[in-house]
Amino acid sequence: MSKLFQAFLSGIFFTYFIDFFLFLGIKIHYIDFYEIEIYYNILFADNQNIFIYLFFTIFIGYLVIYLNALKTKIFIVGTLMLLSFSTMIQPIGYLLGELLFMKKKITFQTKKHSFSGDIYYSGRENITFFDYELNKTITLHKKEIKR
Repeated sequence: MSKLFQAFLSGIFFTYFIDFFLFLGIKIHYIDFYEIEIYYNILFADNQNIFIYLFFTIFIGYLVIYLNALKTKIFIVGTLMLLSFSTMIQPIGYLLGELLFMKKKITFQTKKHSFSGDIYYSGRENITFFDYELNKTITLHKKEIKR
């Protein structure tokens, strides 16, 4: 196996774990907090940015295989893992979920109603939305919303 292939596989391996815990913290502290009906696998798959994932795959793969300074490798990869695991702390996981998914003061129109409020999560088919007038969380189907 070539060193380049080893670096790529190592990068995928470490990046996957970092990514997994990042989204696990968001799922536990943001998605579950608002009782949004979404499975972890869909959350994980639908919200990946391939360019960021590829960047970290190449960066970490290079560090692990090509960099000779062991302390530097451990420090950088350990710091990235620690940052990822920090989403398991409630305020950090919630804040990151809010930054990624929440959109404030949005108005939607359907055939019958107008809704004004905050988007908590926009999924494949539904939008979880907090309506100011109703003062509760509702689910809107994307097909019913006028663009």
